[in-house]
Amino acid sequence: MLLVAAAFTAVALAADPAVSTAVAPAVAAADPAAHANLFSGPNIAAFFTLTAMEIVLGIDNIVFIAILCARLPQEQREKARLVGLALAMFMRIGLLFTIKWIMGLTGKTLFTLPILNEAIDGRDLVLLLGGLFLIYKATKEIHAKVEHEEHIPGEGTKSKTTFRGVIGQILVIDLVFSLDSVITAVGMAQNLWIMVAAVVVSVGVMLAVSGKISRFIDKNPTLKMLALAFLLLIGVMLVAESLGQHINKGYIYFAMAFSLGVEGLNMLVKKKASAGVRSA
Repeated sequence: MLLVAAAFTAVALAADPAVSTAVAPAVAAADPAAHANLFSGPNIAAFFTLTAMEIVLGIDNIVFIAILCARLPQEQREKARLVGLALAMFMRIGLLFTIKWIMGLTGKTLFTLPILNEAIDGRDLVLLLGGLFLIYKATKEIHAKVEHEEHIPGEGTKSKTTFRGVIGQILVIDLVFSLDSVITAVGMAQNLWIMVAAVVVSVGVMLAVSGKISRFIDKNPTLKMLALAFLLLIGVMLVAESLGQHINKGYIYFAMAFSLGVEGLNMLVKKKASAGVRSA
């Protein structure tokens, strides 16, 4: 458990936007063709490190996709999950090829919030809208779950969920998570093709494990509620970041890892208790 928490913390610290933004201009100005030796020691090290970080940062995306897909009919869930992750991969690769444009989002004030007197640039706007969407969606899902369990047991939610609607929501949140992922990649590697390879491999790993994660979340209602709370927390963090209030991601991911550990212990206790009842 401590190793998991340490891994989350290390990834979060390395993915610090301040660090990535400081390194990014030099990377954006560099010519990818100048890095001819793709298999050099630094490039290989950057590839494995970046791949691991992309996988960890992609967990948020997997959880969000799993929760959205759970509202679809059983026969559509697998397709929606695969389409959602494929969209995430293509969006991240597309953003990598527009690094200069991405970095241009930072520093150019679009407008100033009247009450907070906070200048908002392109990146802040994406994070603000994405964070508000995540807060809204997580809150709505929590409300629907509580309403379903306590007031109308045995019935579905009142709102009809369509395949296109789920894909649209996945696309919106993919953009937010992809922006954070690309900024992390820019801060970690200095070769465009290393970044692309790391994104492709990490999404491949996520495709391989996302099905198991989705089924595990569906089978454990308390874990699903915890995942929704995580998404709500991440949404608040994104909004705070957009307003210039930097929150160290190490604290966020450590709290998530600790909560998962506690929930794991609860699940283990319940499993042993049910086994004891059956044996009696």
